[in-house]
Amino acid sequence: MSKISFGIIALNAQPFLEYNLRNLYPFAHEILVVEGATRAAKSLSDESGHSLDGTLDLLKKFQEKEDPQKKLQIIQAESEGYSDGLWPEKDEMSQAYARRASGDWLWQVDSDEFYKNSDMRTIIDILERDRPDGIALPFIEFWGGFNSYTTGKWYIQGFKEVARIFRWGQGFEYKSHRPPTVLDASGKNLAEGNWLSGKEMKKLGIFMYHYSYVLPKQAVQKVGYYANVDWTEVFRDAANWEAQSYQKLAHPFFVGERGFPMFQWLEAFQGTHPKIIQKLIHDLNEGTLVEEQRDQADIERLLGSIWYRIATRMLRWILTPYWRLRSWLKGRRNV
Repeated sequence: MSKISFGIIALNAQPFLEYNLRNLYPFAHEILVVEGATRAAKSLSDESGHSLDGTLDLLKKFQEKEDPQKKLQIIQAESEGYSDGLWPEKDEMSQAYARRASGDWLWQVDSDEFYKNSDMRTIIDILERDRPDGIALPFIEFWGGFNSYTTGKWYIQGFKEVARIFRWGQGFEYKSHRPPTVLDASGKNLAEGNWLSGKEMKKLGIFMYHYSYVLPKQAVQKVGYYANVDWTEVFRDAANWEAQSYQKLAHPFFVGERGFPMFQWLEAFQGTHPKIIQKLIHDLNEGTLVEEQRDQADIERLLGSIWYRIATRMLRWILTPYWRLRSWLKGRRNV
């Protein structure tokens, strides 16, 4: 099997990271985890720049107890020369795991991002058969719990897929985290080569399952980071979003941080979760895993409302052609 190097950035990544490591392990040549806070996320870390929820201890325990093949590497800011223990930004964090990657493929994974095992096997078959330069994936972003996800303008028009898997080799360079950009040994952007799109993967029924807004601690962490970055103004009112939209569901047609006119709404998840997430849900329900969860009553009422379902379907029916036309026109102007 081709050697896959998984690269993960982790700050306060529990409980998802522990389950994710177990899910990735059978498919991994190596798992490279960069732990710690960026300077913009300093308020979310301890005085040394490390996670507040025991993520670093979990990684060390995993190495000791669940890593017989020595696949897991832990990378910290101190070892990269950042004496304050803080990473400048996520570019440097991604570059840190990429410099250590020794596989044939570099697969970028968020700590709360999961895949079905059958889909991973299909992806590996595609990599070995077709040898693409990279793969982008469609995704489902869960919001408020495990039974609802968010959709709307951001997902239909602007952010339908994410680049996740890159051909890798000697002399390759991870250039930037946003968007994920990898250059080959000649300096060519892999995105300009033989690339499998999210649309093609969607036809195969393959998705990334992103549990990024499931737990209240995740919403709080996003506010703590994005409200302090200097590369975008979009999230400046993130604290108000967390208090009003996430915790209270006060704006059910604008559940995203981006606000008006970025229509974003909730839909009920009708599919099946990866088995490792089913295990995580079971552990939460049984109390063997203890984490604060968002109350689901208001989400259930909203998704059970015939008026909300009619309104969101009308929004999708009316606005989707308009959004897609705008995207096409924008692409034509950039040619």
